[in-house]
Amino acid sequence: MELFKNRSSLHGYVMFMFLMTLSKGFACEAPSSPQCFRRKAEATVYTCEWSLNTTQSDVTFELYFNETKFGNIKETFYNVVEEQLIQSRSVMIWVEAHIGNSTCKSPKTSVILQDIVKYEAPQKISASWLKNNLSLSWIATEKYPAVAEVWFRRDEHPTEPWGKRIISTTINDNKDQHQVFVVNLWKNSAYQVQIRHRSTIAKKPLWSPWSQVVVPAELVHEPNVTMTITHFNGTRKVTLTWMPMPLGAAVRNVTSYSSQRCICTKTVYHNKHTIYTFVSYSAANISVIARNDVSVSPPATLQVPVEPASDLEACNKTLADKEINRKTCLEWYELQDGSPVPKNVITLTGKMGRKKKEEVRKNLKDYIRYLYFEHRCQHGRPQTVKMCFFYQKEGVPLKEPQEVTTLHETDISADLSWKAIPLAYQQGFLTHYRLCWVKISSQDEPRVCDNIPASETKYHLENLKAGSKYNITLAGVTQVGEGPEATAIINTKPGKPMNVWLSFGLLFVFFLFSTTCTVVLKKIKVKIFPPVPKPVITDFIPHQSKTQEILEKKEEVHDELTLLKLYPEGKSVSEEAEDVRVLRDEWGDGTDEDMEHDRSTLEECSDDCSSPGSTDEEQRNSKEGEITDIEQVDNELAMLIYKNGLVFDMKTELP
Repeated sequence: MELFKNRSSLHGYVMFMFLMTLSKGFACEAPSSPQCFRRKAEATVYTCEWSLNTTQSDVTFELYFNETKFGNIKETFYNVVEEQLIQSRSVMIWVEAHIGNSTCKSPKTSVILQDIVKYEAPQKISASWLKNNLSLSWIATEKYPAVAEVWFRRDEHPTEPWGKRIISTTINDNKDQHQVFVVNLWKNSAYQVQIRHRSTIAKKPLWSPWSQVVVPAELVHEPNVTMTITHFNGTRKVTLTWMPMPLGAAVRNVTSYSSQRCICTKTVYHNKHTIYTFVSYSAANISVIARNDVSVSPPATLQVPVEPASDLEACNKTLADKEINRKTCLEWYELQDGSPVPKNVITLTGKMGRKKKEEVRKNLKDYIRYLYFEHRCQHGRPQTVKMCFFYQKEGVPLKEPQEVTTLHETDISADLSWKAIPLAYQQGFLTHYRLCWVKISSQDEPRVCDNIPASETKYHLENLKAGSKYNITLAGVTQVGEGPEATAIINTKPGKPMNVWLSFGLLFVFFLFSTTCTVVLKKIKVKIFPPVPKPVITDFIPHQSKTQEILEKKEEVHDELTLLKLYPEGKSVSEEAEDVRVLRDEWGDGTDEDMEHDRSTLEECSDDCSSPGSTDEEQRNSKEGEITDIEQVDNELAMLIYKNGLVFDMKTELP
């Protein structure tokens, strides 16, 4: 007590002892008990591991196996070869940590070392989806199955509790991988996965450390790709653009592959969602594939067709039989029935050896049409410098033109149509079609032929004869010769009569036109020639017809019958003639000669008729003459004669 008379001195001493005790407690914390094991049953090295919660850097450890010590260890693990240890019997193991002047000792553990195996954490984990089941595989530590513990949860829901599965692994055929299946998951979602495993053959297996991996969703759909083509001089730039993939798919990259065999450039990436490449004028299939860590998407295939060229002609010169350099590539597309998709493609590159080139050239077939391409690499891009149609050897067509039909047949013309000979049967370039026609059952008309361009499939026949039958032949012609003929029959229609209604119409128009002209002409005549006054005719009865009938009748005269002409009382024939003469004298001189002729006729008739001594024949002649004279007199008396505007009405009646 005397030592601590001063209260303050006592308090300082207590604090000093407390701090010393506290500093000793915090200066050394006991490490964990060590775990000593082999990595696999066949291993000859034991690994011992422990842990220590300290921030000090100058910590050293000593590892004890019973009385055997391994000191001056700087790490929290230590490897010991099996020759230095007791493996088959139980041993006590512990660790001592030295921090400065302090020493801390871990609890002691009794173990049999050969019974303990602890695998390393799963390495090189690969995953894949099989429907909604997740397949996990990693490098096998031993050639025996193991037990795996798998924890999983959806990556987009990090607060969800972990799903836990303990699964026995399987070994693949090569005995180099463990594999497990975690069933009933969602393949369209990404998952966080933790895996650890342990041995199944060790007596005291230990769990390996955890391995963690994020498994992306399966790529179910192909990329949504759009394509644009830009033309350059013999080259086409193909730009591919795709829509972003789902976030859970975790796409690592997108690649494209071209089916063209003549390629001299690499695909160039433009940005994250665009890629572009260069192709020649020949056809190409470009496949775009998205990849992630667990799957490969179905390919999105885009077809780049053959560059159309409407003016393609036959090849006049090719490099088929010549040596080509390393930058030249030749292609032959075997064409069948005009299909844009070739049946077979033959490729010859300058990089091929001599024997290979000869084999390729021997594959070219005779009588087969090819689309020939000649490509060259210009500035790292394929460029098409020549396109044309090619035949290794030509022949005559094997078939005739197809489906020859006749249309629109008229009396003098008809239309002819057909389908071209299939390419597989042309066996050469068609120079033209040979069309001939001849009239059936006609020896006089020669056969007529005409050459039709090979590009035509129609023809109009003219100058045919109505109501006739013609035999038509049509054949394809190449440089080698003419192929089989297709036949057809044309029946021209008979000549059409003029339409009846059209005839009536024309007649009506003609009648109307003639009537109009008549009326117009009459009006013109009236203006030029004034009308003549109409004579007054009263009770005029023509006797000409009756007299004519009398003259035409055949007379029969009996021998005992005597015919006498009767005259009005008090007048003889001579007196009547005299009256006529007086009238004619009054009319003027215009008919003097006629009057004199009539007078002499009447006098002769009077003398003859008055002769009583004449015979019957003479009497008959006399009577016939008298009848003729009387008819003439009657006709003249019946005439209307006008002069100087005076009209005389002569009547045949006598008082």
